[in-house]
Amino acid sequence: MKKYIILLLSIYSFSVNAQETFSGTIFSKESNKNRPLEGANVFWLGTQIGAVTDQNGNFSLPFTTETKQLVISYLGFKTDTLTIEKNDALLEHILYEDASENLDEVTLTQRRKAIQKSYLAAQNIINVNSAELLKAACCNLSESFETNPSIDVSFSDALTGTKQIKMLGLTSPYLLITEENIPMVRGASQAYGLTFTPGTWIESIQITKGMGTVVNGYESIAGQINTEIKKPFSDVPLFFNFFTSANGRQEMNAHGNFKVNNKWSSGLFLHANQRTQEKDRNGDSFLDVPLAKQVNILNRWQYTDAEKGWVSFASVRWMEDNKQIGAVGFNPELDRDKNSLWGSEIQTNRFDSSLKVGYVFPEIPFQSFGFQSAYSNHKQKAYYGYRRYEIDQESFYANLLFNSIIGNTKNKFKAGLNFSFDQYLEKVDTFFFDRNDQSLGGFFEYSYDNLENFSLVGGIRVDTHNRLGTFITPRFHLRYLPQEKIIIRASVGSGRKAANIFAENQTLFGTNRLISIQQNGGLIYGLNPEIAWNYGVSVRKIFSLWGGEGDITADYYITDFTDQVVVDWEEQGKISFYNLEGSSRANSFQLAVDYSPVKALSFRFAYKNYDVKTAYKSGFLQRPLQAQNRFFGNMGWETERKSNGAQWRWDLTYHALGKQRLVSSIRDGNGSYASAYGLWNSQLTRAFNTKLEVYAGVENLGDYTQKNPIIAADDPFGINFDSAQVYAPVFGRMLYAGLRWNL
Repeated sequence: MKKYIILLLSIYSFSVNAQETFSGTIFSKESNKNRPLEGANVFWLGTQIGAVTDQNGNFSLPFTTETKQLVISYLGFKTDTLTIEKNDALLEHILYEDASENLDEVTLTQRRKAIQKSYLAAQNIINVNSAELLKAACCNLSESFETNPSIDVSFSDALTGTKQIKMLGLTSPYLLITEENIPMVRGASQAYGLTFTPGTWIESIQITKGMGTVVNGYESIAGQINTEIKKPFSDVPLFFNFFTSANGRQEMNAHGNFKVNNKWSSGLFLHANQRTQEKDRNGDSFLDVPLAKQVNILNRWQYTDAEKGWVSFASVRWMEDNKQIGAVGFNPELDRDKNSLWGSEIQTNRFDSSLKVGYVFPEIPFQSFGFQSAYSNHKQKAYYGYRRYEIDQESFYANLLFNSIIGNTKNKFKAGLNFSFDQYLEKVDTFFFDRNDQSLGGFFEYSYDNLENFSLVGGIRVDTHNRLGTFITPRFHLRYLPQEKIIIRASVGSGRKAANIFAENQTLFGTNRLISIQQNGGLIYGLNPEIAWNYGVSVRKIFSLWGGEGDITADYYITDFTDQVVVDWEEQGKISFYNLEGSSRANSFQLAVDYSPVKALSFRFAYKNYDVKTAYKSGFLQRPLQAQNRFFGNMGWETERKSNGAQWRWDLTYHALGKQRLVSSIRDGNGSYASAYGLWNSQLTRAFNTKLEVYAGVENLGDYTQKNPIIAADDPFGINFDSAQVYAPVFGRMLYAGLRWNL
């Protein structure tokens, strides 16, 4: 068998993480793709020094003077023995299924878990691979979490059809959302940015609960969501996806990858979607979903030189997104700026570019450095009835990172510098809110791992910001195994951010409420920055039951704000922004069970309880539109894949949401609650071979909708008009179908 020994940098972090004395990744070959192989045994021949690959196929183990022979084995796969020299770079190796003659009548397959929980990492990380993403109704990033219990998904308003996400009871502005560890959804893109990354482009998603690492910045408060885009080196040469749905949405995705030479490869990613049909199922004379068009183009280049220790990525992306929302029959050319029909247009143009360079010292494989840089320009022009909103954000980001050890490979450290610059040109009606933000920060992170049952990561960063001042953000994570199959984690850390009150709360423009900013002399809209501490503990137990395997996990996190920009909807006809006076906290508890009784069947269940309260001017209240109790259930079934790749796959997902508090309105009095409800989603996929599959599904199978989601829809220019108080689906049952083909 041909052996592939090439450079591996941790691509998904691209922080060029320091490795153990010898590290690498083990893959299996599935459908012409390299898939990380979890649970493979890696050990030095004739010794007791070994390791087991984690959910990402990664392993680390110290060198030994007893032998140079490294053995890699996994049940159902050929065992390989490699000769390793001490100056060898990181290892990437593919195991192949055993096809020996005495096993001709036996089929052995390895099924990767679509959602994998970290075992070795000190942080509480959940990895979602592309197989899980395929369960969504086509999707963009905002729609990629419907089958994941750690993320809550809901509609942001009754007009745009945009979905928002929450984690630990807090909305996405309190999450650090990155693309290959470069901050991506922030500032001007906060409202709609999750819809700008097509689901078919995503290779995997890493969800970190609680405070993230100091390496990626100070803005993470509730957690981090990092997406990995498919790599030209490992993605299929050609891929097509076609999608259509009953709400009038059509999508097309195409990926093409080619190898220039043994060091260079490139990929071109294309995406287009549109809605051209007017839909008004609830009869309120407003569109249930917007008329929309989006074009998205990405070009990636990858360079790898294993002998010299270099790897790099360069990317360029352009996107145009247009939405028309509002009354049925609204014609922008005829009805704009008139009080005949209420309407809105949201036009967004965005350009992104990034460069990543990593180097591993060939003579010192545990030492490396990495450099990241990114530039983006985001332009949005919109009107909502008579209201105008425009924002232009130009951003630059750079990060320099160095990895090495202290004494031995059990003690590692990361140190680095990063710089960020943001220019905001913002206009609300006739008011201008222009500003320049810039920050320079340095960080140091120490990690210890005894390679058995204990590891910790402690970091501290110091940043100086022209508006947030000079401040320190510490982060600490601990992992302990009292027994082999019991993992205990704890974390603590602080974060801070500048609240972009209009960009983050664009739903307020879909109301006629009076906007009030109660300034206190701060440098961001006259307000102070948001500051919070997050504390968390997680206990996971891996078990075997009735021949199957599973795990049960209990998480409890507390987010305590020492300062916060409060968004207050409680007063009739008014929205107020002011800094917190008193207490604001988000307590989150989750109990989750994953169980697979047989290879073809899997179950996931989760119960979540949120206690999210804030001191408003009117009192200490539960946050509106936040269910205190949620239940999640998912069942997945798939047939054994035939030799040509033919297979059936089916999944069923249930979301149950408890009652939600509603803010004051003409319809509901202060303190009233929306009724509890449940939603069913399902999808069936038929793979005819490794190249072609079709899928069909339904969202909101029970056709549950919120009655009268738009308040005062019959008087859209009146003071009581409000489209932002949405707690349930607007459109109802949605059927869809699609086709995937790859070469």
